This record gives sequence, C-alpha cells and structure tokens, in this order.
Amino acid sequence: MKVKNLSFKAKVWLWPGESASWHFTSVPKEESVKLREKYKGLHRGWNSIKVQAKVGKTVWETSIFFDSKSAQYMLPLKASVRKAEGIFHGDPIQVKLKIL
Repeated sequence: MKVKNLSFKAKVWLWPGESASWHFTSVPKEESVKLREKYKGLHRGWNSIKVQAKVGKTVWETSIFFDSKSAQYMLPLKASVRKAEGIFHGDPIQVKLKIL
C-alpha cells in the first residue's frame, strides 16, 4: 500500500522540557504505521522522512520524525507557521502532508 499524501486533524503539543518552546503535532498512529512500513528505506537522520506540509494557507518543506515511545511521527511547527496561521498550544489543526 503506497502512502504519498495524507490529511489529518490533530492537536498542537509542546515538547516536554525546560523551555517547552518546540511545538509539534502527531501523525495518527494508523497512518504512522503505514508510513513507517512503506518509507523505512527512505529514513534520514533521527528516523525522519522529508515532507511538504500544509496548514491553512501556509506550505513549507520539513521532515517528520518517528517517536518510538508513541509509535507516531511528529511534525514540527516552526514559529513562522504558527504565527502566520494563529496557532497555539492545544489548538486542533488540519494538516496535509506530501512525502518528498
């Protein structure tokens, strides 16, 4: 089964730590399993997969990172994206990903 594009809704969360300034959202587990199986050979550093992400009207290239504790990929949300789209911790967002 090939997974090239996916769309999902998820909440924004903060990376646990002292500064807690890194914002992420998680790819749903079912989709993460499919991605992990299909693109295992394409993983780069830190079990990452290069993607084009879209939230609202903002499109950017980044990587999703596999978190073995949650068995999900994490999408980092940089400050410029959050600012452009008015996104805050705990907000539900609609995400579109395209595997590059």
